[in-house]
Amino acid sequence: MKIKSAEFVMSNSDVAKCPKSRLPEYAFIGRSNVGKSSLINMLTSRKSLAKTSGRPGKTQLINHFLINKNWHLVDLPGYGYARVSKSSKKTFQKFITQYFALREQLVTAFVLIDIRHKPQAIDLEFMQWLGEHGIPFSIIFTKADKLKPKAIENHVEDYKKVLLETWEDMPNYFITSSSKAIGKDDVLAYIDKLNENMEL
Repeated sequence: MKIKSAEFVMSNSDVAKCPKSRLPEYAFIGRSNVGKSSLINMLTSRKSLAKTSGRPGKTQLINHFLINKNWHLVDLPGYGYARVSKSSKKTFQKFITQYFALREQLVTAFVLIDIRHKPQAIDLEFMQWLGEHGIPFSIIFTKADKLKPKAIENHVEDYKKVLLETWEDMPNYFITSSSKAIGKDDVLAYIDKLNENMEL
């Protein structure tokens, strides 16, 4: 898939106010410092479509972007660490769950995980929650340029071991690097395939 157009549509904290169109949606979510905005900018070939920040927890709203006039990329607030008040955190955690519960246009979620770290409980718990609620998702391992190929392989294997203790199969996954554009074509081809299947 070639991204010909990518435009910001809206930000809000109320799922009921999300775009009324029936266009398919792909939601990107992960811990607050996982490099989500950089990944979105890399995938869309736009330097500042999503706002990047050195301060984790910058995204605190549901952000919709219209891609190629025919699908929405949804940038969701990060879970876990964010330098905000407990009441603010509780509020946007609530609308994350509401988004997944109510948004019928959602085709799949992409859970972003920093490849440099061992399996983290917060990521595993979130994926477990998605599984229990029947929400399809793929894993996107980020920051692959920070590790040697063997280390990447070892870290993915660590995740496989942990996940297969409770899952029948390893979820679909991608290895990416925003700075090196690694994995860009694979992720976009996957979205393209899902869009085509919906049109059958």
